[in-house]
Amino acid sequence: MQAASATTVGWFAGRLPDDWFTGTPEITYDRDEVLAVGNLPEPDLGSDADAATRAAAAQSRIEAFREETRAQRMAIADAAEAKFGRKLAWGVECGDERVIFTNLSVPVMTRLRMQERTVLDTLVDASVARSRSDALAWCVRLVGQHQDEWIAKLREALVEVSKVRAEGPDN
Repeated sequence: MQAASATTVGWFAGRLPDDWFTGTPEITYDRDEVLAVGNLPEPDLGSDADAATRAAAAQSRIEAFREETRAQRMAIADAAEAKFGRKLAWGVECGDERVIFTNLSVPVMTRLRMQERTVLDTLVDASVARSRSDALAWCVRLVGQHQDEWIAKLREALVEVSKVRAEGPDN
């Protein structure tokens, strides 16, 4: 995922109702979709509310936002798809809760040798995943969680490679 340009962030700021989020939403994208994640105000529960109460209130606030804004979000998504050529996914944060909804699940084809297929089949046989596809997605998420810092460095390096290529001679 890449952070969107200032122009794209501005487009969303201009399209979104001012009362939806507590600040400017985070806009990121990849080859297939744009993701807009906004912060919802936390419910006022007072200082003596426990963690379970806060989590339940945040989840309820998120569900209410999703239901109440559906028609407007769909209209904005249609306009965003026309403008950016990608589907728009929505997400919100409220307190410690983060929920992404209406996002794509894109098929990706890969070729695996027997040893790699055996890993996936073991995950399926152990009921960690329902299928090889789910097992592969599980592996990708696991790598992403445990190699966050390394992947971030790799992305930074790719940005630098793009800058150097842009400075090079035209072919």
